[in-house]
Amino acid sequence: MQHQTFDALLPQAMAWKAEDMGVAKATKNPVSTFVLAITAGAFIGIAFIFYTVVTTGNTGMGWGANRLMGGLAFSLGLMLVVVNGGELFTSTVLTVVARASRKITWAQLARNWALVYAGNFVGAFGLVLIMQMAKHYELANGQLGLNYMSIAQHKLHHEFGQAVALGVMCNVMVCLGVWMTFSARTVTDKLLAVVLPVAMFVAAGFEHCVANMFQIPMAILTRDAVGPEFWEATGASAAQFADLTWSNFLMHNLLPVTLGNIIGGGLLVGLLYWFIYLRPSEGQRP
Repeated sequence: MQHQTFDALLPQAMAWKAEDMGVAKATKNPVSTFVLAITAGAFIGIAFIFYTVVTTGNTGMGWGANRLMGGLAFSLGLMLVVVNGGELFTSTVLTVVARASRKITWAQLARNWALVYAGNFVGAFGLVLIMQMAKHYELANGQLGLNYMSIAQHKLHHEFGQAVALGVMCNVMVCLGVWMTFSARTVTDKLLAVVLPVAMFVAAGFEHCVANMFQIPMAILTRDAVGPEFWEATGASAAQFADLTWSNFLMHNLLPVTLGNIIGGGLLVGLLYWFIYLRPSEGQRP
């Protein structure tokens, strides 16, 4: 009988696993990759719904405590991804490990990144359409819809460099969480590994490109869908959210945040650990 061990993998073995997973991702059937990316985009959108719901109406709760609660709720998204095998762009950038080891080509890496990014957007935006059909923004007498819009509006007012830096820090935390799952022997290990890194980046206000693929379109379509009764109930007006536009979303958020996510996950996590454990003088497998 084969002996079953529950000891966590050590850091060297985690790096080997990251390399192997990078090869598997970059050589996977493109249709499967795209569909799994759609599911991951939806999973992250579900997590942002959870975040928005639990942070709505908490006027008596402290700022930090409210964000911590929202961050813990948001960790559901990465839990769903790592257990169900979704392809998420922010963790897909770790395929640079396999590229640095020359196990995949630049063309394979680029195709994988493009498929996953596009699939994530399809999944996130598809969820937006479902939630618009559900008129989810009407909950809490419209306060939920107002929270959707307020969260998104804040995301459009970062300076370009600021948005890049917030994207860097976000994906440092996401990829550290995913990297820790490479040590896992059980599903429980994986779930525990991702909770606090995700909660930390969300509570700290860091920026995640796939999360924003859901949250900002949700806010834009909410602003356009609601009627006078919504604005009367909430005491707000459509004019307050005039800056919720597709061009602002692309130029002031999605572009710089995506760039930051690539730097944070690919360079500061993936290539850092490749250099420590997998560079030619260090990476000989037994």
